[in-house]
Amino acid sequence: MRFSKFLAIASEKLRKDKDCEELLEGLLQNGRLSMEQMVERAQSSKHAGNRPIPDIVHDSLFKLLNAHFVERCPAPEPSLSPKVEEQPPPKKRGAKAAKISEVPETLEQRVVESARPMEVLRFSMGDTNTEAEKSEHYSQISGQKRKHDDLEMVQDSGDADSVILWRANFDEFIRCLRHKACIEHVRSQFDDGVVNVLSAILEATRSSEKIVKTEITVPLSLDNIYEEVMKNEVGRSMTLDRVEASLSSLGCPGMDDYQINLRKIIEQAQIDEVESIVLKRYGRDAYRMFRFLSKTGGLVETEKISDSSFVDKNEAPKILYRLWKDEYLYMEKVALTVPRHSLCLLWRVDRYNLWEHVLDEMYHASLNLQLRQAYEMEENKELLSLPPDNRNEPLMKRFDRLKKVRGLLQSSLLKLDDALMLFHDF
Repeated sequence: MRFSKFLAIASEKLRKDKDCEELLEGLLQNGRLSMEQMVERAQSSKHAGNRPIPDIVHDSLFKLLNAHFVERCPAPEPSLSPKVEEQPPPKKRGAKAAKISEVPETLEQRVVESARPMEVLRFSMGDTNTEAEKSEHYSQISGQKRKHDDLEMVQDSGDADSVILWRANFDEFIRCLRHKACIEHVRSQFDDGVVNVLSAILEATRSSEKIVKTEITVPLSLDNIYEEVMKNEVGRSMTLDRVEASLSSLGCPGMDDYQINLRKIIEQAQIDEVESIVLKRYGRDAYRMFRFLSKTGGLVETEKISDSSFVDKNEAPKILYRLWKDEYLYMEKVALTVPRHSLCLLWRVDRYNLWEHVLDEMYHASLNLQLRQAYEMEENKELLSLPPDNRNEPLMKRFDRLKKVRGLLQSSLLKLDDALMLFHDF
């Protein structure tokens, strides 16, 4: 379902290069392909024209590798050397000599690390590289320190007998979608200048992100940020003072280097998503109380929630109880003995458990949408099998209705997937 989003990202980045899109689509559909298989697929789907098909495929793969949209597949059979148990050094007395125990790697983590190609090989064309690239490659390999002594890399770029397989780099596409989600959230809060500055910083630091869920961007100086902002047409109209003001709006302290807290932006986007669910499902009074509790963060008694959110005191307990019953709030009962014996109810938003609950609800909603889509297709199976010329006016109305329903269901699934990624992948 996300393949269309991946293709749209590649199309925008590579300026609608149809050859690259077709090659990437083949990798998404088949999982992994060799160069020979990619050439065969291209020959069966298009005419040669003025250029040989192998050259077109080679150039398209080179562009996709440079953009990190395609990567070399991991080793199919990574080897692990026996793990050597190291004897711990004798303990020394004193608090300063205490050593923090490290969590040992699991077998799965060791295998994945062993199978993963080195960064210099991961996005390399292999034997098609120039001599300078090969020289740089070997110098990086010789200078790279092994992270774990028990891991043995089995990739060998000089092995002419091995067939190199390529696959789509899902991490890069998810990273691009994460950046897009950050930009869209900031767009809903600030003006275009702040959005432009954030986009420039994300573009400049994208290659430095080692994992998808990067919390804070690498430091950039104000001059470097301004230089990146000036690369697009909108940024050319921005002054240095406006860029600095936009950085302040993004929560960057005024120092020599600036960093963006991406985790904070994603968390705020998650809060906004949950608040919109509460607004649609429970109404505006529930939304105001939930928003107040979300900002407060701690336990708050019923009367204070009612007064702070301007909700009727008789209705507030009913709404809070409904939110608690549907697992959107955490409730704690406290017995009071002064001035008289009574029971006080305290409420708060437990984000960790609530996020898990919301994600579970999204999974169920996705399943229901897919079941409804399958039901509609099964019910109209005979209608779809009829040739268009054999459909009379009533059948054409049924067909138009099915087309609208199917489009609505697919559109709803795509929007729901954006919310799923916000809580699961970002």
